[in-house]
Amino acid sequence: MVWPVLTLFVSLSVYSTYPELVAVLPHVFDAAAIRLLSGAAAFFSTAWVGGRLVALTLQEVGSRRRPVPRLLSELVSVVLFVIAGVATVILVFGQSISGVLAGSGIFLAILGFAVRNALADVLSGIALALEGPYRLGDWVEIDSQIRGRIVEIGWRTTRLITRDDTYMILPNSQIARQRLTNYSAPRRKYRSSVGMVLGHDVPVAVAKEVLSAAAAMPPNVLASPKPDVKVSAYDPEGIRYTVRFWVPSFAEDVDCKDAVLTAIDKALRDKHLSASSIVSCRCGFPAKETEAAVMHA
Repeated sequence: MVWPVLTLFVSLSVYSTYPELVAVLPHVFDAAAIRLLSGAAAFFSTAWVGGRLVALTLQEVGSRRRPVPRLLSELVSVVLFVIAGVATVILVFGQSISGVLAGSGIFLAILGFAVRNALADVLSGIALALEGPYRLGDWVEIDSQIRGRIVEIGWRTTRLITRDDTYMILPNSQIARQRLTNYSAPRRKYRSSVGMVLGHDVPVAVAKEVLSAAAAMPPNVLASPKPDVKVSAYDPEGIRYTVRFWVPSFAEDVDCKDAVLTAIDKALRDKHLSASSIVSCRCGFPAKETEAAVMHA
């Protein structure tokens, strides 16, 4: 804040005392020029100070785990500087506000048609920043195809890093049109599941007891809420079960599934179940239940 405040103080001091300065300075300095330059400097330095104050305020409001996107503070700064620019035009040319707005409207219409694709990305970025469906550090899934952690939210693009350390850059307009699931909001934990098909010779009560006890064994699975087992289908080839458990965060989803399946395999072997009793196992990618923040723009 040092340089913005210092610039504002100097420009306001010069603007308020320019007649006295012209009287003591050499005649090569024009009073009107000093007035216009100091006034323009005062407008833009005010916008500079305002933008810095908003950025600092948003930084204090946002927590360390979920900081406020930088795009929001940049948007406020741009609005303040545009206002400062309009005020400077009025000061320099002496035009009315309606005349300035009419001229700038025509220019913006021509410019907007030329850069309409980039403008769509920028406007979508502004809408995403105001809506706040995700923040930096959130794990998201876009259109059931792209999954990653948000590392940067820009004017035109949002950047993610997948669990395979792949760096992805997506246009904001594409994100705004797709179905988005946030696995980090409102809380980091969520419920995942794996599917098992056991033979008809295994009683349902025994299967539920064995599977739920095995799912609770891995240390990386949350102990509360407790894992549970539901019968999802009674097929000719066997009884289909869904083993549900809670994981601490999306980043640990794969490790938790691996640990749960490993524990289930050990439990079934310890129970000396025959090979015919274990028909199949499936492990799909579940949707986040009850905790998902889903947006469809």
